[in-house]
Amino acid sequence: MFFAAPPATAAWKHHHVRSGFEVAYFHVLDDGFRIEGCTTAIENGQTWTVDYEIQLAATWTARSGRIVGRSVSGSYSTTLETDGAGQWQINGAPAPYLDGCFDVDLESSALTNALPVRRMGLRVGEHSAAPAAYVRALDLAVERLEQTYVRGNDQDSHQRYNYIAPAFGFTCQLIYDHSGLVLDYPGIAVRAG
Repeated sequence: MFFAAPPATAAWKHHHVRSGFEVAYFHVLDDGFRIEGCTTAIENGQTWTVDYEIQLAATWTARSGRIVGRSVSGSYSTTLETDGAGQWQINGAPAPYLDGCFDVDLESSALTNALPVRRMGLRVGEHSAAPAAYVRALDLAVERLEQTYVRGNDQDSHQRYNYIAPAFGFTCQLIYDHSGLVLDYPGIAVRAG
């Protein structure tokens, strides 16, 4: 097995870009996984909370996401659904700009960087584009996020991936544990439990 089964729960302390905390719970289903989580944070002087439930196939390909957020500007909710072949709907309406995406990536979450890594199963030296349905923290607006993962050499029994998100001019090396969850997301979050 490429990664071990996810733990029952995991948590991250967000730092530098934002101050906050995220907790996620993993549920194994007959045909996949359900992840429920919550992040609370303050970023650039703005506070927000984001609750999420993400349904995944056994291959870790996204099936759906229900996201509820709150900030000083109000409460928001967004529902994402996909057919597993890269076609999406947002709140029941077709979203062709997300065609070809297989992952949900929440701006509020360190956890969601586990989804493409587990789904792709890259070997050392391999790389792959992993465009995602990217959900903003403050208003839950959904965008297409082009991103690439490059599998680096393992160190200390941890897998390492160079992560590239050109829209943000952002690159870093993500470190994952044996279950494929992020341990260190430089400038964003570290695993707390």
